[in-house]
Amino acid sequence: MVINTNYSALSSARQLGESQGMLNKSLARLSSGSKLVNPSDNAGGFAVSARFDAQINRTQAAVDNIGNAISFSQTQDGYLKKVANALDRMSELSMLALDETKSNTDRGLYNTEFTNLGAFVTATSTRDFNGVSMFSGSGLNVTVNSEGTGNFAYTSVNLASSATYTTATTGAAANISTTTLATTALTNVKAAINQLATDRATVGANQSALNMYQEQLGVSKDNLSAANSRIKDVNVADESTTFAKYNILVQAGTAMLAQANASPQSALRLLG
Repeated sequence: MVINTNYSALSSARQLGESQGMLNKSLARLSSGSKLVNPSDNAGGFAVSARFDAQINRTQAAVDNIGNAISFSQTQDGYLKKVANALDRMSELSMLALDETKSNTDRGLYNTEFTNLGAFVTATSTRDFNGVSMFSGSGLNVTVNSEGTGNFAYTSVNLASSATYTTATTGAAANISTTTLATTALTNVKAAINQLATDRATVGANQSALNMYQEQLGVSKDNLSAANSRIKDVNVADESTTFAKYNILVQAGTAMLAQANASPQSALRLLG
């Protein structure tokens, strides 16, 4: 029996400290929802999870970029729908101007509307989306993966300088004030309608491809998130069991430390 060194108390204090440390760690995991509260919890897993986090964020950024490109395409097609309506009406006016029962004065009235619609088509060719021209004929390179190495070549639509459109909507040939001019104008407008059909199909093909890329990235993000979850997310059921275990050990250790601290007092009886 000794007084200076209480081995039982020292051992109890050490074990209590270990249990308290594990209890604190379990509490931190439950409160944060993550198994990786500190890098020391799982150094390798922490590094892998950090890379996954970055890749998931890049993937979401790529999804956002594709979403903007889809919005660009939808806006582009919205303008083309109105251009289609204008060209349809221009072709109708050209046919009306070919009516031999009408005078050139009547055709002049038709020509006023025809010219205004041509100006509408010309004005549409200058429209942009967030400062990016939609109809200049310049394509886009849309990033479609998280590494920035894959691009989708968005096929352009050219209203601004396409001869098919400009011939039908501007210049001397865009005139239906006589039957001769109306015949030429009708031919040009029909060519523009055919070109517009091709351009709208191109826009549709762009949208279809972008939607597929966006869905692909969405699946990739889901899988990356699942893999990352297995590394860092805490299993609440398991961890709550661990928490209960160390909570009991801390309480038991505290009680035993109190008993170990009291045991040297029995030596006083030998001295008394």
